[in-house]
Amino acid sequence: MSTGQTDIAASTPPPAAARPVGRPREARADRAIITAALELMAEHGLQALRVDDVARHAGVGKATIYRRYRSKDQLVTDAVGALVNQEIEIPDSGSTREDLLVLMREAVELYSGTLAAKLMPAVVEEMSRNAELAAIARDRFLTGRRAALRAVFERAITRGDLRRDLDVGFALDVLAGPLFYRLLITGGPIDEGLAQAVVELILRGLSPTSPRRTKPSRTKDSK
Repeated sequence: MSTGQTDIAASTPPPAAARPVGRPREARADRAIITAALELMAEHGLQALRVDDVARHAGVGKATIYRRYRSKDQLVTDAVGALVNQEIEIPDSGSTREDLLVLMREAVELYSGTLAAKLMPAVVEEMSRNAELAAIARDRFLTGRRAALRAVFERAITRGDLRRDLDVGFALDVLAGPLFYRLLITGGPIDEGLAQAVVELILRGLSPTSPRRTKPSRTKDSK
C-alpha cells in the first residue's frame, strides 16, 4: 500500500455500525431523571424537591441534570408533563354507555394507587402558584382528555342518547368531578363502582327530557 493510500485509510471514519452509539445511554439517563423527580415529588411535594436529591435517586451527576434542565422549575414542569402526556384513544363501540365507561375506567386506573394518584394533590396545589406548570398540566392532559370526552358526548347527542341543548363543558365537569373530589378531598374509593355510578348519573340526568304531559282538565265531578 502506498503512503497516500495509508493516509486516506487512516483519515476515513469507521462505518456507522462500528461507531459508538450514545443515544441509548442518554435516553436511560433521561428516564431515570424524570422517574426520580416524579417519585420524590410524590413523596415530599414539589416545593421540597432538590436537584441534589434527584441526582442521587437517579444515579447521575448534577451536571447531567443541568445539561438538560436550566432550573429546578423546568425539571418539575417537564416531569409533570411527561407523567400526564398520554395518548387518548376515543372509544366508539356504538354504545354511549360503553364509551363513557371505557373513559371512566381509564381514569379510575390512572388515579387508583398509582404514581399519578400520589402526585396529583401536590400538582394541584402547585398549579395555584405556578402558571407555567398549570398551563402544561392543562394543555398536555386536560385538553386531550376533554377532547376525547367531548367527542363521545357529541356523538351521544347525535344518537339521541343525550339532550340536544346539552352544555357539553358542564357535562365534562360533572363526569370528572366526583373522581377528583374523592382523590383530593374525601379520600373515597376510586373504583369500578364509582365509574359505573358516574356514567349512570350522566345518562339519566342528561338524557332527552320526555314530552310534558298535559294536565287533565278538571271536571265538575273532580271538584
